[in-house]
Amino acid sequence: MVRKNLISTDEFCVHHNIEFSFIRNLCEFGLLETVKIEKTEFVTKDQLEKLERMLRLHRELDINLEGIDAIDHLLDRMHHLQSEIIALRNRLRLYEDID
Repeated sequence: MVRKNLISTDEFCVHHNIEFSFIRNLCEFGLLETVKIEKTEFVTKDQLEKLERMLRLHRELDINLEGIDAIDHLLDRMHHLQSEIIALRNRLRLYEDID
């Protein structure tokens, strides 16, 4: 994995003024995946947006890990359903164009 696609968890914590334990707890809860290279943990750019969203939920709305897990699950489900709706609309348009 290319290091320029990785963000050090230490840098993230310093930048956002949070304890590393928040990231560790997210990982233990199964909400976040980190990559460890030579004793340094990194977050992939793919996971960065998710991590920042969870941090905002925790800080701004004071939501605990269980709540963040529920919200994350509902958001994933919502995105999946939206994709399914788009696919179904496209299929329906295919049949509507025939007439």
